[in-house]
Amino acid sequence: MANIYRVSEVSDVVGVSRDTVRRWIDSGRLNAARTNAGHRVVQGEDLALFLELNTPEPSRKQSARNRFPGIVTSVERDKVAAKVELYAGGHRLVALLTREAVDDLGLERGVRATGVVKATNVIIEV
Repeated sequence: MANIYRVSEVSDVVGVSRDTVRRWIDSGRLNAARTNAGHRVVQGEDLALFLELNTPEPSRKQSARNRFPGIVTSVERDKVAAKVELYAGGHRLVALLTREAVDDLGLERGVRATGVVKATNVIIEV
């Protein structure tokens, strides 16, 4: 059985509003069907193809593609190191940096920042 996504699920996965997803469907950019109850649904293959064709190139060239824009919620400094917590898209990211880097970046509670993740091991749960 194919994976089928409701508009709200597409919105959550892609990180855009439900209205944006509806506009994509209405304009024909994203294929969708209607259920017997009249709800719009998107096949997983169609969503994957849409994302493949419509994901913009990052403005900054680097090998790490996992970028999470968010807001700093906590900074704990000691003499050499610092722990920074970032809330990004419903997730809490924690990074250990040098204190010098935290000071140079001006990281404080409430500052907008982007967490960049480059991992050798990624686990995906369904």
